[in-house]
Amino acid sequence: MPLPSRKNTSSQRALRLVALMEAVKGLIVFGAGFGLLALLHRDVRHIAESLVTRLHIDPENHFAGIFLHAAARLTDARLWGFAALALAYSALRWTEAWGLWFHRRWAEWLGAVGGAIYLPVELYELWHQPSPIKLATLTLNLAVVAYLGWTLRQSRAAVR
Repeated sequence: MPLPSRKNTSSQRALRLVALMEAVKGLIVFGAGFGLLALLHRDVRHIAESLVTRLHIDPENHFAGIFLHAAARLTDARLWGFAALALAYSALRWTEAWGLWFHRRWAEWLGAVGGAIYLPVELYELWHQPSPIKLATLTLNLAVVAYLGWTLRQSRAAVR
C-alpha cells in the first residue's frame, strides 16, 4: 500500500536519495559476488600472496596473515556460497530501494531496522579504532535511520 501523497518534494527527494544509496550498495555487493565467481577453479592462495606482494604489505603482518589464511581455506563450494549470499543481499537492497522509491511503508521499516542493526557495530569500531571514514559512515547511517524513523512517524500521523 503506497503512503499518503507527500506534499513536501524535499522529503520525496530525500527518500529517493536513500533509495539510490541502497541500490548502489546492492550493485557493489553484486559486483563483488561476480568477483568471487571469477576465482573459481583458481589458486586463490597464490592470487592472495601476489596481491599482498604487489601492494608491498609484509606477509608477516597480522592482518595480511589473516587474509592469506582465509584465502588458503577458500574452496569452490565456499566461493559459490559467498556469491549466493552476495546475490541474496543485493536482492534485498534492490527490493528495499524499489520500495523506498515508490514510498512503500514496508521499505521504510526495512531500511530503518536494517540500518539500525549496523549502528552498534559501527559505534564499537569507531570507539576502538577511530577514523574519519568510520565517523562518516556512522553519521550517514544514523542520519538515514533517523530520517526513515521520521518518515514512518509522519506517515503514521497522516493516517490518523
